[in-house]
Amino acid sequence: MKKRIFQGAGIAILTPMHSDGTINWEAFGRLIDWQLENSTDALIVCGTTGESPTLSTEEKVSLFRFAVERVNGRVPVIAGTGSNDTKKAVELSKEAKQAGADGLLLVTPYYNKTSQRGLAAHYNAIADAVDLPQIVYHIPSRTGVTIAPKTFRELSKHPNIVAVKEASGNFAAIAQTRYLCGDDLDFYSGEDGQIVPLLSLGGIGVISVLSHVAPKAVHDICSLFFEGKVQESAALQLAYMDLIQALFLDVNPIPVKEAVNLMGFEAGPCRMPLCPMSGEDRAVLVAALKNHGIIS
Repeated sequence: MKKRIFQGAGIAILTPMHSDGTINWEAFGRLIDWQLENSTDALIVCGTTGESPTLSTEEKVSLFRFAVERVNGRVPVIAGTGSNDTKKAVELSKEAKQAGADGLLLVTPYYNKTSQRGLAAHYNAIADAVDLPQIVYHIPSRTGVTIAPKTFRELSKHPNIVAVKEASGNFAAIAQTRYLCGDDLDFYSGEDGQIVPLLSLGGIGVISVLSHVAPKAVHDICSLFFEGKVQESAALQLAYMDLIQALFLDVNPIPVKEAVNLMGFEAGPCRMPLCPMSGEDRAVLVAALKNHGIIS
């Protein structure tokens, strides 16, 4: 079996910003500390929730370094270094390793897309160039690219390609991929509403947005399942479905930044082109947060 990066609840952590759009480092540090105090099992930095499309390379590397130093070995730090330019992904992945990251999250190439052969070449090129465990991020709804189960099987043969963050929602394809890859590829849910179904197919955790507001609950959904308490795990996930849905009323990370602001963490605004929630959607989010006692 390959090296496992983490098991349980990882957070796809947002990037707090000041009103002028610059990174709020103090708020980022406080959010990291609070997450670790509340049982989060891994930190994923500069994913989509961290607004990676509008962060410069210099900002990303600074975020990697800051997170590694702040975490100080308490949990794994995974760097989002994916790109639709293989060369850029390799360069940023090397920078992440130098910054001390424990692993990489690599989204499928988007917009220019590629074939299944191209996907295999892209991921193998990164894995050949950077000796860190790597997670393939499979999210066709954002990238327009679907990885076929047979392609996952080819990728799983590389010793550095260890896992997939699965956000396709296609459980028939996920089951086929699990069948083909066996123990050569770990699976994390990329959707908070699908944690238990993914775990039931042999998944080992989630890379979560919900963890921003309910980190202990997300950790417990996973730990209960691993303890064999499947009904309790499913019941806990179902109890949070109203909040999960509220956190995706608008484009991620717009709602979760609003939620974290309401909790007092000074997440700030999103960078354009993302804009604030509508008043109607915000009211639904506030009601869901109050329903779970997260805000008063």
